[in-house]
Amino acid sequence: PAAACAHLRLVPVPVGSLLSSYGWYILLAGVAVYLLIQKLSQSLAGRPSSRAGAADVVVEPEAVVRRQEAVAAARLRMQEELNAQAERYKEKQRQLEEEKRRQKIAMWESMQEGKSYKGNLKLNQQEVESGASTSSAVPKSKPNKKPLRGGGYNPLSGEGGGTCSWRPGRRGPSAGG
Repeated sequence: PAAACAHLRLVPVPVGSLLSSYGWYILLAGVAVYLLIQKLSQSLAGRPSSRAGAADVVVEPEAVVRRQEAVAAARLRMQEELNAQAERYKEKQRQLEEEKRRQKIAMWESMQEGKSYKGNLKLNQQEVESGASTSSAVPKSKPNKKPLRGGGYNPLSGEGGGTCSWRPGRRGPSAGG
């Protein structure tokens, strides 16, 4: 026991009190630093091997060239599809513009002849709609409907409507009182 006390006398009192108060925390911090250093050294040692793996991939230039050619071919196909779609859209726009121009010419001619251009315009629009629609649906004809009221009904005259009619009440003081 006396020898143990001799070693403690070599350590100054503030350091001894610090070790006795925070000894376990210092020990855990040291272990954590040690494990962190081990992890970093393993990751640094692993990087050159990953570079060697990347070098193995570069050694296959044929695969890289094939992949680049496939990507270029796919891009070319998509560009051709896009160009074809754009061309179809432009053609459709040209047809619509031509049809509008024809309508305007027909409207102008009918106005010059003194005819109504509104009826002519409606007919042209129906032709355009029927020509533009590619569906095979046949428009339904409306069944003959009889009117809800007779032809002589006028709600403002107060006649011919039926038994209901509204009349204003008497003027004057209220009856209750």
